[in-house]
Amino acid sequence: MKFAICNLGCKVNNFEANWYAMKLKEKYQQVDFKEYADIYIINSCTVTNMASSKTRQMIRKAKKQNPNAVIVAVGCYVQIEADTADVFDECDILIGSNKKTKLPELIEQFLLEKKKINIVEEFKKTNFEEMFIQNFNQTRAYLKIQDGCNQFCSYCIIPYARGRERSLDADRVIKQAKQLTLSGHKELVLTGIHTGRWNDNKLELADLIERLLNEVKEIERLRISSIEVTEISDKLINLMLNNEKIARHLHIPLQVGDDRLLKINNRPYTTEQFYNKVLEIKEKISDISISSDVIVGLPTETADDFENTKQFIEKCNLSFLHVFPYARKKGTVNSEFKQQVEEHIKRQRAACLTKISDKLYNDYVDGFVGKTVKVLFERYKNGVSIGHCSQYILVKVYSKTDYTNQLKDVYVDSVDGKILSGHII
Repeated sequence: MKFAICNLGCKVNNFEANWYAMKLKEKYQQVDFKEYADIYIINSCTVTNMASSKTRQMIRKAKKQNPNAVIVAVGCYVQIEADTADVFDECDILIGSNKKTKLPELIEQFLLEKKKINIVEEFKKTNFEEMFIQNFNQTRAYLKIQDGCNQFCSYCIIPYARGRERSLDADRVIKQAKQLTLSGHKELVLTGIHTGRWNDNKLELADLIERLLNEVKEIERLRISSIEVTEISDKLINLMLNNEKIARHLHIPLQVGDDRLLKINNRPYTTEQFYNKVLEIKEKISDISISSDVIVGLPTETADDFENTKQFIEKCNLSFLHVFPYARKKGTVNSEFKQQVEEHIKRQRAACLTKISDKLYNDYVDGFVGKTVKVLFERYKNGVSIGHCSQYILVKVYSKTDYTNQLKDVYVDSVDGKILSGHII
């Protein structure tokens, strides 16, 4: 029998999809989701309305490709919408955000009994559900160390979809990291729903990183997927400063650069606190890249609020942005606001910030010409090796040699669009 997985959403979903594939390949053959399969798994996302729509679309696509296939929907969208009429009529197995590790045995159960299975449970607190992965499906390996969120930002559905915060024990993180490096992965990305909130008794994220670097010598680069500005400790900054194995890139979500909107959206900092931390990091780690998430069109956002955000982003001199138009999500505090921003205004503001992001990025990468960067190469095609440097900038090298999964020092000769171009030294 053949199975196919469609993965939607974040790095945590990517990690979980890798685990599903690893377990199912013990018994079945994996094929691309576009192909005919006997079992289709849709690893769902609901962080935006587009992600929710894509989940429904993929369920319909699977059913069309093989009307007799076993169709499994798992994850955040299922957790939120499991009781909504007609959404999952074409699915045979529904699994929410808990008991995901039962997915392989539930497929076996359905194949035997041919009865629909629904194990979507209402949950708040739950233990961390460990998924131990032997190897990853790409050069850079994700390592899920945390799940859930307690922040309850006014615009966000994720705490309702993922439940409360929970973390993988430090010893288990070390064991997983050792396995991934043993499998040949040179770069590990620590990921979670709220990665910076990882804890194990009195240990915090910086303590975990220190242990990883001391106990897993094979790690050649360690990257943090995303971290809130309030969670960047002095110890973490000093670790980054003194150990080049830690990637010189921090993705710090801002969301909005206006203090009134930060407060009503339950963000735990002011623009002054955000700016001061960014300034501190840049002063200590001169070559660091700091990127961010920004949402435009939050309820009650005025033209003046948006202007504040624009000016603040330029003041922070970030490396690049991920810009999202606000999507009204049923069940969140913001969905109840009557003062919603019109869609065409959201699109205009998103385009404006994207243009600013492009300029910030171009200015940042131009500064690397004539410098040397260390690149982990991820793919090779038509005489070109491409990978990311520590600052998470794409770098390409023309060569007859395939450097995939090798870390090499590259002298940057020029900028080709958004990619650094250089030669190995």
